[in-house]
Amino acid sequence: MRVLYIHMTGAFAGGCRSLYEVVRALPAGAVEPVFVAPRGSIHAFLSRLGEMIETAGISQFDNTRYGYYRGLRWLVLLREIAFVPSTIAGLLRARRQWKSVDLIHINEITGLLPWLLARCLFEVPVVVHVRSVVRDDRKSLRTSWISRMLRDRASAVIAIDENVRASLPPDLQVDVIHNSLSLDPPEKSAATLAYQLKLRPEAFKVGFVGNLLRVKGIFELIEAARLTRDRGLNLEFLIVGGDASGSDSLMARILNRLGIGQDVGTEVKAKIEEYGLADRVHMVGFMANIAQAYACMDVLCFPSHYDAPGRPIFEAAFLGVPSIAAVRKPLADTLVHGVTGLAVPPHDAEALADAIAKVASDRALAARMGEAAYQMAVSNFQAVKNAAKLLDVYKRVTGASRA
Repeated sequence: MRVLYIHMTGAFAGGCRSLYEVVRALPAGAVEPVFVAPRGSIHAFLSRLGEMIETAGISQFDNTRYGYYRGLRWLVLLREIAFVPSTIAGLLRARRQWKSVDLIHINEITGLLPWLLARCLFEVPVVVHVRSVVRDDRKSLRTSWISRMLRDRASAVIAIDENVRASLPPDLQVDVIHNSLSLDPPEKSAATLAYQLKLRPEAFKVGFVGNLLRVKGIFELIEAARLTRDRGLNLEFLIVGGDASGSDSLMARILNRLGIGQDVGTEVKAKIEEYGLADRVHMVGFMANIAQAYACMDVLCFPSHYDAPGRPIFEAAFLGVPSIAAVRKPLADTLVHGVTGLAVPPHDAEALADAIAKVASDRALAARMGEAAYQMAVSNFQAVKNAAKLLDVYKRVTGASRA
């Protein structure tokens, strides 16, 4: 079975890592994966799995709860319009190169244009993988249109967890398949990393994993670092991740200047200097073997603006590290407040600082939550088990198509 995977961003971030993990965990010979994606750091990973066509960019249409277009955010649509030619060219090249595929897998609901174009070009079933909490305003014409698209033009819809599923129409058939992970062993590299960063052994280690994007809550984390420093807490912060690719483009600079861009690495470093936090906030950069970083942490912070649990939560859980996540209504398949971690409101640096202080002052609590998080991760996020569920979806929709 040849599956065409279409991924909309070039940076090797959570959505791409999740795709990479589940595809490589599929049974040998069950799927021939081929990829269309923008140029970027994802090439080094996806190209290990199958043939890949790179484009200058792939158009998206964002109607997620956080990113939907309103006010100045409509200007982001200019970038997506600029990517229309490269989207068309990439898919036409895919049609020429591979002639036919058995299935199309869209790796996020924002890929509406590539979804429709690929479906017309290849005339095969389409699986839409929903990774973000969708804007569920039933009065919105955009939401209604996308809901009709899912009902009428998607052969299957996959949600990554129950939070995402709850944002989709209740009458829509949805398969919940959690993101997958198979971490490389941390080996002794964690001690080496701690030595390189000169981490104080007695300090409580707070981690952050993700690209340096405003939406990831990176500025709330820096503010929490300042607040906890002022309270006299003995903490150190590890920030693992780099700027998203494309931050030097003219459009990115314009969007950043207007306050609606996301690439903010320079601002983060300036804020650390302004607050005098350089001795306790360590910018680690991108790490391929992320287990090395998690092995240094006592707690992970995921202060995202998305109001949803993210991939780093269960990555950390596999190494027994609990999380503090910005989720107003966490659901039991990803985060149990007070059991596997702590939930705080998004955009609230004070609440984040309070939660950090709570676990830092009660290391026994942190250890108990870490063990519970590990048990949840083993139950829900095993790569082989979730790959088997994904393959069942593929067989179901391609079988129905042949019938």
